[in-house]
Amino acid sequence: MQQVNFVTCQLLALVIAVWFRTYLNPRKAHTFIRHGIATIIGVYLAVFCFGWYSLHIFSLILLSYCVMIYASTEKVHRYSFVLAIGYLTLCQINRVYIFNYGILTTDFSGPLMIVTQKITTLAFQLHDGMCKNPGTLSKQQLNESIKGKPNFLEYISYHLNFMSILAGPCSNFNEYIGFIEGRHIQTKLTKVKIKDDNTLIEPSPNKAVITKLVICVVSLTVFLTICKAFPLADMLDDKFIDESSLLWKLVYLYISTMACKPKYYFAWTLADAINNAAGYGFNGIDEDGNYRWDQISNLNIWNIEMATSFKMYIDNWNIQTAAWLKRVSYDRAPKYCTGLTFLLSAIWHGVYPGYYFTFLTGIPVWWVARGMRKRFRHFFISTKFRKVVYDIITWTVTQLAISYTVAPFFLLATEPTIKLYKSVYFYFHIVVVIALILLSITSSDDHQRTLSKRTVLSSTNHVQYIENVKFHST
Repeated sequence: MQQVNFVTCQLLALVIAVWFRTYLNPRKAHTFIRHGIATIIGVYLAVFCFGWYSLHIFSLILLSYCVMIYASTEKVHRYSFVLAIGYLTLCQINRVYIFNYGILTTDFSGPLMIVTQKITTLAFQLHDGMCKNPGTLSKQQLNESIKGKPNFLEYISYHLNFMSILAGPCSNFNEYIGFIEGRHIQTKLTKVKIKDDNTLIEPSPNKAVITKLVICVVSLTVFLTICKAFPLADMLDDKFIDESSLLWKLVYLYISTMACKPKYYFAWTLADAINNAAGYGFNGIDEDGNYRWDQISNLNIWNIEMATSFKMYIDNWNIQTAAWLKRVSYDRAPKYCTGLTFLLSAIWHGVYPGYYFTFLTGIPVWWVARGMRKRFRHFFISTKFRKVVYDIITWTVTQLAISYTVAPFFLLATEPTIKLYKSVYFYFHIVVVIALILLSITSSDDHQRTLSKRTVLSSTNHVQYIENVKFHST
């Protein structure tokens, strides 16, 4: 029932988004009206979809606003981060272990996760803009920094607007305010088309919206067909485990995990289409002169399915969450950036043990993938044939790595995860451990060779120096 409500609300939001762009255009409606209407509709959708549970979303937003107003700007990012992550975690513990430890369904924790991203993003950008020396910020941090605290209407509109309240994505505050005030498209345009009356022709998102809706339909169809034909749970059947070869298990694991992804393709692409239909998400003009509506897109399906590296896959999956993790963790951590970022991602997703299996497994897989690419890729790019062979090998390895790593994410619990890994002999864990050992040995050998070269070079220079001294003294 909750999933039906979710889809119904998103389709309603799509229709409202078209109306919002057409009749509440910044040239026709005051900023106050656009903020207010976007917020009121967002609140209604949240209440309709989640009932009394939506109070958790509203409570966290109000508490975080109090923190932003009364906490010092030097520490607002820390307080906001602890409050948002702590509240989210408590709600997830309560939902999973007290009321329903079962298969994850659409519920209030999804919007709460998006709100957590927005709260922490805003807090860090506010801290950057009001406390940090601009010279210490990266170019991206400087562009996204906020110079003053937003008012209450701006704050709740950013968090509760109908375009992103149910499925996101999280965008940065400055971009959202620019959209509401009508500056969003102007700042992105690299070519300006002018009418006879010298007014700006606003790029139409219709083509992008229709394309994304077609992707939604295809994704939903694929999910409902392939996922039922190849359920991941079948791999836990004792008969399947005993009678299937390792090769078939790996193939089945790839197909079944691949079949789970289209439901995310559907939800995120529909959310992107809603934002675009409202006029949000414009990203300038590409080299061919086509309008781009992918600024807040959450995925690139082609790059995901054709990924030839672990990094390429991650960079194109849940893009806005990856950007959030980079903003608040990877770019801020003094050390252990990768490990802490994966850990935060696991905590943010929830308290199901399967999430931690996935993200803790992902850390060494990331290290190995990066190390192997750095060490061997240059051998294969000298000719076109070698490059094709390299791409085929790396695609196969990447897909096997992803399917093995994300399987616990879909299984959720500990027992089925261990049973699945045991049925395939923990093969990828073993491969990763062996690869890490080999990489560490080869890295040590390279380090020793480098030291030896430096020592020989230093000795040669020293001998040459002595000979020059003797020569000049005679």
